[in-house]
Amino acid sequence: MAHDYDDQNIFAKILRGEIPNDTVLETEHCLAFNDISPQAPVHVLVIPKGAYVSYDHFAAEASDAEIADFTRAIGEVCRIKDLSGADAAGGFRVISNAGPHGSQEVPHLHMHVLGGRPLGRLLDRE
Repeated sequence: MAHDYDDQNIFAKILRGEIPNDTVLETEHCLAFNDISPQAPVHVLVIPKGAYVSYDHFAAEASDAEIADFTRAIGEVCRIKDLSGADAAGGFRVISNAGPHGSQEVPHLHMHVLGGRPLGRLLDRE
């Protein structure tokens, strides 16, 4: 998969402050915000501030500090939204789509953190 980053994608514009967002958490290397079209009661997007297209691109080229911060930001979003731990409201799902077969809509790495209701199977068998 090519990793040509388009700096005009919507998440790049959000990171530059050109488009507002409903911030849940901001760290040195990440921004987490509520999805504008939620697919569950909790639907937060976590994005790195760096120009990474997909998870494989991020894993190959991000610094150790960026990778640690991204992973911890996802965990912190779960804590903030009361999705993690023994008292969690039923659990959560983390999804990252990559490329056309993965149904990626925005060419900037983003993790969907979803919860707050039963989410069903991840994929239907075909």
